Amino acid sequence: MSEPIDWLPDGTPYSPRFGDRYHSELGGLDQARHVFLGGCGLPAAWADAPQWRILETGFGFGLNFLVAWEAWKADPRRPMLLHFVSAEAFPVSADAMRQAMPREPGLRLLAEELATRFQGLLPGVHRLAFEQGRVLLTLYIGDAQAMLRRQQITADSIYLDGFTPELNPDLWSADTLRALARHCRRGTQLSTWCVARTVRDGLAQHGFQVRKVDGVPPKRHNLHAVFDPAWQPRGPRAQPQEAITPRRCMVLGAGIAGAAAAASLSRRGWQVTVLDTADAPAAGASALPAGLFCPHVSPDDSLLSRLSRDGARLTLAQLQMLSGQGLLQPGTDWCDTGVLEHGVEAAPRLPRDWQSPGPGDHWSRPASADQLSAAGLPADAPACWHVQAGWVRPARLVQAQLALPGVRWQGRACVARLARTDTAGGAPVWQALDAQGNLLAEAELVVLALGPATNALLEHSLGAQAAWPLQPIRGQVSWDVHTPASAQAMPPF
Repeated sequence: MSEPIDWLPDGTPYSPRFGDRYHSELGGLDQARHVFLGGCGLPAAWADAPQWRILETGFGFGLNFLVAWEAWKADPRRPMLLHFVSAEAFPVSADAMRQAMPREPGLRLLAEELATRFQGLLPGVHRLAFEQGRVLLTLYIGDAQAMLRRQQITADSIYLDGFTPELNPDLWSADTLRALARHCRRGTQLSTWCVARTVRDGLAQHGFQVRKVDGVPPKRHNLHAVFDPAWQPRGPRAQPQEAITPRRCMVLGAGIAGAAAAASLSRRGWQVTVLDTADAPAAGASALPAGLFCPHVSPDDSLLSRLSRDGARLTLAQLQMLSGQGLLQPGTDWCDTGVLEHGVEAAPRLPRDWQSPGPGDHWSRPASADQLSAAGLPADAPACWHVQAGWVRPARLVQAQLALPGVRWQGRACVARLARTDTAGGAPVWQALDAQGNLLAEAELVVLALGPATNALLEHSLGAQAAWPLQPIRGQVSWDVHTPASAQAMPPF
């Protein structure tokens, strides 16, 4: 269930759980712009960077994200990719988010787009994509300490936000500050409105250089910190994940996986060459005339179920983005009709608390009488209805992703061997060679999306010891031919 919100007479949202305002009575925008964005030196700090990663504790109503997104859109020197990662134990509803929307027209448009996607946030990790995939929001729904222990991002900026330490001590504890430090590179800037002595001491103890700065009313002071420990960090901090400057990449294989990798890299500024042995993309299993995207369900909401939900959400976002760019046609190339799953022997087993309206209602629920009737099934048929689901023509999806800027398709390219070599400038590159040793393409990065052919290529390139433990699994597909009469009898999903 979404977090209950009380509204104070001045319109400020108030948390009955923590007994505190979500932001100052003077409004949250000044705090978002000056305490957090400006406090971390943004947007100047990210100028011309390939990507910028902001890590936040406490998403709340998303004001800090919206202000960062707005600044990114307005900055001609913005990074190619803005990645905003935030933890939130108790997410608010989309309706509450709309009620608290900023009045400024530009921000209001962004807030409406966020609220539209702010659905189905069950405990776990959720990735929302905006601006054709160049603004990413990763939400960890659950305990912030557990999130910080699990995730691997190296942050360029940190927003330390949340209810006051007296009311929400876990978010400001020494364990949380230690976990934050584990995800910093030397020079990561941190900002917060809280200047409590325990917080200052905790940050200093874990490698931050801390100082008070002028505050945003009604606060006299805010806190600014830079990760610059006197010691040499060990473990994850010894070799932080620095952003890789976009270069060239070869993707071997032009099915759904290869095209998705090429599209993702192109949005990050890479020049991608996609090689395949066929005359046209999507010549293998991706040539099937249609496919379904829908989540898996299980009584214990297993890892597979959660992963497939993320996949369904991201697939739908990709289809919407490509349609917005004119590369796919809704209703012709794909449609989010919903999917009915009919259990032949037993109904697909939903988690117990999904059997009635509740947390899983946005995703999967028991099929209704009307849905069963539309599918020609009896009223007692074992079936469930997947809401965030539909169909897509795989080959069209592949073609749309390969049509993005920076992606080049190279057919009839039979890669027999990969070789690692140095260029004239001394930089190592991968070379794709055919059976006669002719150079097909070269790049600094290679993505293998060859399915069962992957192990053979690795063995030919690096020797038998390089084979990975990959096992091919046969698929199965059923075919039928529509007649006008049978097409009319089909359900609308």
